[in-house]
Parts: sequence; C-alpha cells; structure tokens
Amino acid sequence: LLPFRYVPPLIWGKSGHIQTALYGKMGRVRSPHPYGLRKYLTMPDGATATFDLFEPCSEHCTGEDVTMVICPGIANHSEKQYIRTFVDYAQKNGYRCAVLNHLGALPNIELTSPRMFTYGCTWEFGAMVNYIKKTYPQTQLVVVGFSLGGNIVCKYLGESQANQERVLCCVSLCQGYSALRAQETFMQWDHCRRFYNFLMADNMKKIILSHRQVLFGDNMKKPQSLSDADLGKLYTATSLMQIDDNVMRKFHGYSSLKEYYEKESCLQYLHRIYVPLLLVNAADDPLVHESLLSIPRALSEKRENVMHVLPLHGGHLGFFEGSVLFPEPLTWMDKLVVQYANAICQWEKTKPHCSDSEQAVSGQE
Repeated sequence: LLPFRYVPPLIWGKSGHIQTALYGKMGRVRSPHPYGLRKYLTMPDGATATFDLFEPCSEHCTGEDVTMVICPGIANHSEKQYIRTFVDYAQKNGYRCAVLNHLGALPNIELTSPRMFTYGCTWEFGAMVNYIKKTYPQTQLVVVGFSLGGNIVCKYLGESQANQERVLCCVSLCQGYSALRAQETFMQWDHCRRFYNFLMADNMKKIILSHRQVLFGDNMKKPQSLSDADLGKLYTATSLMQIDDNVMRKFHGYSSLKEYYEKESCLQYLHRIYVPLLLVNAADDPLVHESLLSIPRALSEKRENVMHVLPLHGGHLGFFEGSVLFPEPLTWMDKLVVQYANAICQWEKTKPHCSDSEQAVSGQE
C-alpha cells in the first residue's frame, strides 16, 4: 500500500519546527483554486453548517463513484491553501470532495446560533455526510481528517455502526488522539509547545471575538453558564485549555474541562471503527508529544484494520517535498492519502463480497 517513503527537503526538511511554521504561514506553494459549490444545512439548534462540494475532474481508477468527505484542522475551512491543494489533487484522481467549514471559521459567514465548532462535536460533519449519502446514493465514501479534524472523523465513525455504512476507509492526519492526555504536554516548553499553544489560542480568541455578539450578547438561546465573566476570562486567556474551560465546553453543557476532554476525544471510539483506518503522524511534530503516539501504535498492533504510519520528519501537517531548498506544491501527505484511498478502492472492487445473509450472520457475531 505504501510503495514510497518520505524524503524531506535537504536543507530544512528535517526540522519539524520549520515544516510546521511553513505550513502555518504559507499553507502550500502555488496553491490552486478548485471550483466548488457552497452548501448550507440548518442544524436542529438553529446553527447553519456549511460545506463546499467539488466534483471530480476525471474518472476514478476503479470506474466507481467515490467521494472524499474531509474535515479540516482547528478553525480551518475549504479556503485554506493546504485544503485547496489536496482537493485539487483528489479531484484530478477522480474523487468528488466535500469539505466541512468549521462552524464560525469562515469570516464571511455569520453564526445563526450561539455555538461554534468544538474539539469533538460531530454534528456538522455528520450532517454533511448524510447529505452526500442522500444526494449520491451510489457513491462510496473515503473519510479524511486533518489534525483536530482527525479527532472528529474518528469519533464520528466510532459513535455508531451506521456511520460506517458505505465508508471504504478513514485517514487521520497529525491528530493527538486524547486531549486529556495532551493538555499537560501542551503546557510544556520543550519543542516550544507552550509557544504554539499561545499562538493557536490567540487565533481562537480572534475567531470567538468576531462572533461575540451572537455568543455573548443578550440571546435567550445562549448557554446559561456563558456569561460576561467568561468574556473577560477569554480576553486574558493564553492557552487553548483556558479557552476550552471558559467557553468551548459550555456550548455542550460539560461541567468541567476534564469531562469535556474525556467525552470529546476519539480515544474511546477508535476500537469501534471496523473499516480500514490509516493513522498518520510525524515523529518530529512539535504539537503532538511522543507519549501520545503510543495510542495509535498500540491500536495498530491489536487491530488488523488499523495502520499507523510514522515518518521521522514532516512536522505538523507539513510533509513538504523538494530536492534542496524550495518545496514542491504537492506534499507527501497529499499523495499518501490519495494512493492509500486508491489501493483500498481497488481492493474493495476485487475482493469477493458475501451475500446479505452472510453479512447478517457476521453482524450478529
């Protein structure tokens, strides 16, 4: 399934910090602009979920109808350069792509309810997947999650067996698997995690404050526990954990940060995923502590459907390629996901399929 290895750029590619910084600042090199249609879905609580739909540019290698349902990283959306680059490559390989825009992340889309995206809320992603299933009844799905999106897609699949219907495989890229176990390491200064934490928290504050009228205004629908005092604490927050504790957990009524992280992490759901699952991390990812990598490693040793890929380099969502200095537009990560999906699609098409009665017996077992 993985016929090629990752060779980073010679001069700077072996630095996880440079890879991460380059991804964070630039996204991708010469990012394309794939054309998509924006879809709007009204959620039960009045929130408006949006996603962008991109049709394939060519026939898939199997001749089948396959859709990638994609969940971006924290506070990201379909207009981010790394998402555009990946979507363009997937389209050219015959995949339809549906990309979730995290609730509140798009600067030109107003919130319609006093709630934003959170660490593990699967409601909007589930609504997008259900739309795709209903609109394209013949399509099969490849589920892809980047960073925080990896937590959401894995949690979504594990929440219900029905969520795995028509899913060929799932790919999770650079996630940390357990926010509860990660929170202590994210406050440490080794590998500059505390600095990254501050930068990410500052970005989250800006997004939340851009919606402060809906979230903190005089709105009868807002969580009763969300008050002006929380707004004051938000201004002084210097870490994601402080923001999660004072604001994010309250959207779903969690009584403590510990409960929020325990319930919203995919850790307790990973063993319930039965479709092929590819978990990708980089050993030099400055955001994901090495202790967290024992989770996917142990899972891959126990479950035949799970593969854990851990290159020595790549940083956080970097994985840039290039001979010496200048990186190429397409990354190793982009090619890995598409090649893995192609292999699974080929395998699914050629494997013998059991009858409905045999599937029923297998399900009862």
